[in-house]
Amino acid sequence: MLSRRALVIQLPAVALAASWAGRTLAASKRITVGISLPLTGADADDANLIKDGAMLAIDEANAKGGVAGYNIDVMVLDDGTATAGQYDPAQAATNARKMVADDKVVAAIGPQMSGSGKAMAPILSEGNLATITPSSTNPDITDPKFAAQFDPGGKPIYFRTVTTDAFQGPNMANYFAQTLKVKRVYVLDDSGAYGVGMANAFAAQGKKVGMDVLGHDQLDPREADYTTILTKIKGLNPDGLYYGGVAQAGVKLAKQCYDILPKIVKGGGDGMYSSSVLSGAGFPAFANWYATIAAPYVFNQPRVQEWSKRFQAKYGRAPSGYSVTAYDAALVIFDAVKRVAASGKPVTRSAVRDAVQSTRLETLQGMVNFDKNGDIENRVVSVFQVLPQRDPKYPVGDVLHQLRYLGVAPQTA
Repeated sequence: MLSRRALVIQLPAVALAASWAGRTLAASKRITVGISLPLTGADADDANLIKDGAMLAIDEANAKGGVAGYNIDVMVLDDGTATAGQYDPAQAATNARKMVADDKVVAAIGPQMSGSGKAMAPILSEGNLATITPSSTNPDITDPKFAAQFDPGGKPIYFRTVTTDAFQGPNMANYFAQTLKVKRVYVLDDSGAYGVGMANAFAAQGKKVGMDVLGHDQLDPREADYTTILTKIKGLNPDGLYYGGVAQAGVKLAKQCYDILPKIVKGGGDGMYSSSVLSGAGFPAFANWYATIAAPYVFNQPRVQEWSKRFQAKYGRAPSGYSVTAYDAALVIFDAVKRVAASGKPVTRSAVRDAVQSTRLETLQGMVNFDKNGDIENRVVSVFQVLPQRDPKYPVGDVLHQLRYLGVAPQTA
């Protein structure tokens, strides 16, 4: 349904033969971009906001005649499953193999989740297929220490238009300590690759800046009841709670915290900057939670406001911060294709990968360029807070209007 490939229409054999020459010429000027996101499960709302950001860029490029003479086709794949109830690393690996097997796929956008990224990276690396993630932040995937595991092909293929949790977690710990004046904090995660890494990074920096980290526990995303652990936490008398994780556990945590820990500071990473959590937990349960994104806040800029109007006109809802980084990921791919084509080389996935590595491109979020490992050089972490009451002018899941931007989290020296 989401493919931009030409429709196959049943025609008489003579008509097919007569039209073949023209169609083969057109086909030779088509390339495919893969997109793999959890469009099924707890994070589907946020995944669709990411997909729509990427698709807006692709549709706009095709409407202008394509990129360097190439029409951009799309292979949209779902790495969420009903069994997992959210993203599923096994399905993500299957998606990666499918993209690698199609030689028309020259680059990809995604995944959303780092658990999927860890499953996909070695497969994409062996296929020399670059992917640009607009939201996956676990630093291990691009850390040279883990290259044998995640980059067996030897060249970086996992690029990001967001920074990593090596900055997002610690910077939010700085914000908790310096701005919110939290002294005693309890840390939770959802046992996923993203959640564990984020929570560990937050806890380690929290201790460095003088917060008393009272404990760190994991939640099972499939369990329904977290009241036992929350009651234990209440007995320790914290003034802050930090959660590393995504919506499947996050929705239940927000609801149950409202009953058991209503007055303490509560926050999380970009897993809680979430249309899915806003819609699932609602108000007043999710009111006043803090959250971050691993990218600059740009919706106060006129050019992004104009872009936001185009997004809302096309999709009937407001974008998120990661709609922006997904749009930018597509722009990076287009720029790479243009530079390869201008060089006279064939537009192959290998050539596109090399061009992505050398990107220096002005985008909606500002300058995008990558270090030697594929990580974006910009390391800004933006802080938000859910409104104390729902703004009735906007849907409950509207992250652009139901959270307010507070500023940039203090960076760790």
